[in-house]
Amino acid sequence: MEDRKSRDDNDDPPFSTSILALLRSGKRDKTWADMKKIVFLFLVCALALSGCGMFQSKKSKDKKSAVDKRADAKLRDENADVDFQAFVGRLKKAVAAHDVNTLASMMTENFGYSLNPEKSGEGVFQFWDENGLWTELDAILTERFVKKDDFWVAPPQFADPSLNYTGYRVGIARVKGSWKFVYFVNG
Repeated sequence: MEDRKSRDDNDDPPFSTSILALLRSGKRDKTWADMKKIVFLFLVCALALSGCGMFQSKKSKDKKSAVDKRADAKLRDENADVDFQAFVGRLKKAVAAHDVNTLASMMTENFGYSLNPEKSGEGVFQFWDENGLWTELDAILTERFVKKDDFWVAPPQFADPSLNYTGYRVGIARVKGSWKFVYFVNG
């Protein structure tokens, strides 16, 4: 009986024997250590090359710098007044919802909506509907407002005379102590 018990204790399943043999021989440990070194070197190289400017195209840098130069036109600071920001926020919501009653209350009586031919006052909403200008107005209102003469205008390119901006633009001014939407024109 003792003989059988000692044989059972000494008989390891073949799987565990092969693992023990590998660990004793050191072949698996050495291979694993080599793999760790290779992975580490690969990661270090990837990190080093990602920070390198070698893979960036020169064209994209030139385009970005040209755009930055135009955008950095010497403009006056944007209006940080809380009441102005609140007015612009309400204006954006009213335009997004096509809420003509709210917009009418935010506009001046002689609201300008066309330069050629010159149009102002009544008919602005019909003009926007006929020409599909609601989305354009919505997009312009997402731009930053800057000071130009007596108005706060968007987009900021309009305020820079060197750019000769002729696209759509929005003007807001203080009229009798409150902010009013004065114009949305193209040209």
